[in-house]
Amino acid sequence: EALTVYYENAQMTPLMKWFCRKSGKSKFTAKDIAAMKATAALKAADRNPYSWNMEFYEYPDGSGYEGRFTKCGICVLMKELGLYDLTPALCHLDYTMSEAGGVTNFVRQYTLASGGPYCDCGYKKKG
Repeated sequence: EALTVYYENAQMTPLMKWFCRKSGKSKFTAKDIAAMKATAALKAADRNPYSWNMEFYEYPDGSGYEGRFTKCGICVLMKELGLYDLTPALCHLDYTMSEAGGVTNFVRQYTLASGGPYCDCGYKKKG
């Protein structure tokens, strides 16, 4: 818990907060959804172990979408460095960045780092 708080405070600099707010302004736009679909189609981790593979799912009720990550470059790197037990603290930043964006509620059931079958990064529209 202390490491999670430390990492969150270290990462959420004024510049990062600005980036999150700017990113939040374009969340759920046609451009955002197209970019998510393009990222899913790329399957970058098949060529670069420090990247990600994901699938994109829009919620049927129109409330948002999920990026479901099946390969994680951070997990690979942290294992190589012998620091894998610290990875969940890094994963928690997804919640913090979503909150800083101001337009989504981040939801997740699993992470690869905690032994899950995938990382389900869900973004639900606020309000």
